[in-house]
Amino acid sequence: MAQKTRILVVDDEPNIREVVELYLRREGYDVEVAGDGAAALTAIEQKTPDLLILDLMLPVMGGIQLTRLLRDGFYEIPIIMLTAKGDEADRISGLELGADDYVTKPFSPKELVARVKAVLRRTSAKPLIDSQAQPVTIGQVTINPSTHQVWRGQQEVTLTAKEFDLLWFFMNHPGQVFSRDQLLDHIWGFDFYGDANTVTVHVRRLREKIEQQPTKPEYILTVWGVGYKFTMDHQP
Repeated sequence: MAQKTRILVVDDEPNIREVVELYLRREGYDVEVAGDGAAALTAIEQKTPDLLILDLMLPVMGGIQLTRLLRDGFYEIPIIMLTAKGDEADRISGLELGADDYVTKPFSPKELVARVKAVLRRTSAKPLIDSQAQPVTIGQVTINPSTHQVWRGQQEVTLTAKEFDLLWFFMNHPGQVFSRDQLLDHIWGFDFYGDANTVTVHVRRLREKIEQQPTKPEYILTVWGVGYKFTMDHQP
């Protein structure tokens, strides 16, 4: 018998935990719940779930702090964030740290289940990057898929998984202009429920890490009214 997909639901509101658990169990998932970030971290360390549904506003340890700890610890658990309607700054912070999707409260349990299925499809699909592909260098930036490393000159740069995927895509299509919607389709997948601002957040983070002056980028350029491109007007 195939092992059930295991989902950890972290929310400090018991009624939300109960409803989400009920709907997920109906779909055949193995569900565990936690009421705060510290309890969630303990559960993850004991047995890593296949997906994490994480409220950002938690006691003891907040969702942003937990996400940072997981990503710094190289946990590649897909994360769907639960955010209040006005928590745009926290939502952006979560995406910057590598969360895969977000749902705004109040939400439909059926919509959340649909997003769970979409994220699991994306994360279980064939990897975007062939690990046997050769490194690519443009100007002072080098990306190596086999070691999952990036350098700016002699300095190694640390990227999240999505930042790495986005940079790889840009550097393999130098000079081509892509709209934010096109980048969403290529990097996040056609069934991603988030909006195009997700791309804006990741482009800004990439610029902060690979550009000498992020506000005056040399590599990732904005083509106003269209989208972004990775310029090839550089020599190693």
